[in-house]
Amino acid sequence: MAPNILLEHAQSSSTEFLIYTGNFCNYCSAAKRLLERHQLSFTEFNFDEQPHLRQHIVEATGHRTVPVIFDIKDEQTVFIGGYDQLQPYLRQRS
Repeated sequence: MAPNILLEHAQSSSTEFLIYTGNFCNYCSAAKRLLERHQLSFTEFNFDEQPHLRQHIVEATGHRTVPVIFDIKDEQTVFIGGYDQLQPYLRQRS
């Protein structure tokens, strides 16, 4: 079940993916580059700039590291995971 904050982000976004990041995170940068290479749009929320978001996302997903990536383009929001899970997810979509 997606937390309310995630549903709000998904509903207010006109992009295909939500990505929650942190400062100085190489995996976050790599995930954003990968989405851009696939010409997929995303909205980024930085936990360092908006620390109140972290607890909501961790409680909903159990995922404690960044990035935390969701596919929101369809009616059903899909929790992908982090960068390591994004690569096969995008290959599967192709």
